[in-house]
Amino acid sequence: MSFLDLAKRRYSVRKYQEKPVEEDKLSKILEAGRVAPTAANKQPQRLVVVREKEGLAKLKKGANIFGAPLAIIICGEKPAAWVRKYDGKNTLDIDASIVTTQLMLEATELGLGTLWVGHFDPVIIHDEFKLPKDVEPINILAIGYADGEAASPDRHATQRKPLEDIVFYESYR
Repeated sequence: MSFLDLAKRRYSVRKYQEKPVEEDKLSKILEAGRVAPTAANKQPQRLVVVREKEGLAKLKKGANIFGAPLAIIICGEKPAAWVRKYDGKNTLDIDASIVTTQLMLEATELGLGTLWVGHFDPVIIHDEFKLPKDVEPINILAIGYADGEAASPDRHATQRKPLEDIVFYESYR
């Protein structure tokens, strides 16, 4: 499958089967996150895998993962991230988002559904999972076998802006 076909096949899953994600698939997903590019190769990502009943109950206190049997809390270690010298921009969120994307696309390639969760209470997640002070939860990725019909890969023709609305050549307009 081409990368573009894979990207079009991915959709936000909000209902999952109870079937657990196999260990070999989880290993491949985690490897995709490990090899993700990060600014200046600083690798500030820290991944918390949640798949046991107790962990999922803790996660539920601060986030809705729609019944997924597995979630990965994508965190970043603040002091480990690269900072752009010109304006002091810390790339932690960017790095964590690249990692999340690679985790998500690998899961899709393996026939799993995902949901990128940004709406969560970071204080609850931080406390429930005993994150160190300098480690920030940035994204949560729910993963599992989708329960229901998949969204059509052709939906992008009507649900996405056309290229001429988002791409500029040589300067902005």
